[in-house]
Amino acid sequence: MSLHRADTLGGHAAVAGIGATEFSKDSGRSELKLAVEAVHAALDDAGLTPADVDGLVTFTMDTSPEITVAQAAGIGELSFFSRIHYGGGAACATVQQAAMAVATGVAEVVVCYRAFNERSGHRFGSGLQSRQPSAEGVAMGWTMPPGLLTPASWVALHAARYLHTYGLSPDVLGHVAVADRRHAATNPAAYFYRRPITLAEHAASRWIVEPLRLLDCCQETDGGQAVVVTSVERARDLRHAPAVIAAAAQGAGRAQEAMTSFYRDDLTGLPELGVVARQLWRSSGLRPEDVDTAVLYDHFTPFVLMQLEEFGFCGRGEAAAFAADGGLELGGRLPVNTHGGQLGEAYLHGMNGIAEGVRQLRGSSVNQVAGASAVLVTAGTGVPTSGLVLTADG
Repeated sequence: MSLHRADTLGGHAAVAGIGATEFSKDSGRSELKLAVEAVHAALDDAGLTPADVDGLVTFTMDTSPEITVAQAAGIGELSFFSRIHYGGGAACATVQQAAMAVATGVAEVVVCYRAFNERSGHRFGSGLQSRQPSAEGVAMGWTMPPGLLTPASWVALHAARYLHTYGLSPDVLGHVAVADRRHAATNPAAYFYRRPITLAEHAASRWIVEPLRLLDCCQETDGGQAVVVTSVERARDLRHAPAVIAAAAQGAGRAQEAMTSFYRDDLTGLPELGVVARQLWRSSGLRPEDVDTAVLYDHFTPFVLMQLEEFGFCGRGEAAAFAADGGLELGGRLPVNTHGGQLGEAYLHGMNGIAEGVRQLRGSSVNQVAGASAVLVTAGTGVPTSGLVLTADG
């Protein structure tokens, strides 16, 4: 299906190319080199060259600025360049900004990229050990004195409340981890290729911060991923069928903090994803039942369950049963993270999830959902975030 409404962004741009480095724990090369490799791979996948590119979008918390990447990749003049804040929440927003640039004529071919040595270099999972004075630093000051220094500890507080409210045990989180790892086990690009896990192994894994066990937490990865965005019309003349950007949105909720929104009235949901969901459904014209498969940001398992509820795939408190019934696996009601997700394939702040959404629409996923024509992709949870609905062309 392809949607094109004059009053929305949907249908004006498409993802025409995807490319990545290998996913490892020690890349042995600089983050800039990883970024250039991913950009070149994505352009080659699209059948384009660096000379065709006039726009670049990436994240903050990134050591490879757009202009530096352009120079290193052999890209010439740029008419558009941009960076999105808030870590993993930026992933889908990079594509949104690229699509807006293409739709408004600001640029013709925009590459979105993310590359880092997050295992061998700076490890995001280590949290905030020190911080220069800033507004965000002052906000963190309310949570760090009790020892809440890491993303796992921040998410654990929300997860504990969610499980308590709905009378659930931490073992229900295992269904998310098992589904992701089962998909990764058949994906040669995944770090955990041929290494599925069982519910018993999940339950036996050590505590990180209760109620989160080791297998509830995503891995840390060295690698790069890039995607190429251009107009739907131009994409039709390239190597692969377009993955049409039917809708794109960013969202931040009331009383939003960066993973530490502990002073909201309710900690059992993800209001920022609710903001994104309402925009995506409204502008795409689709509903949850129209989605064939989803890539849900899975840095921690409990936030996958909350996303299912925010997007309306099930009612509040019902996601654990949805997952336990096999709903997240191939053949289930909503196959999720068919590449293995960040728990199983790689943790690149969600950019590799966008690539999997594109593969599903191309029919080239290693865990292909038959006839997939609409894919939901989400970005980081617990932070100001973003999302996409990608659809087949025609």
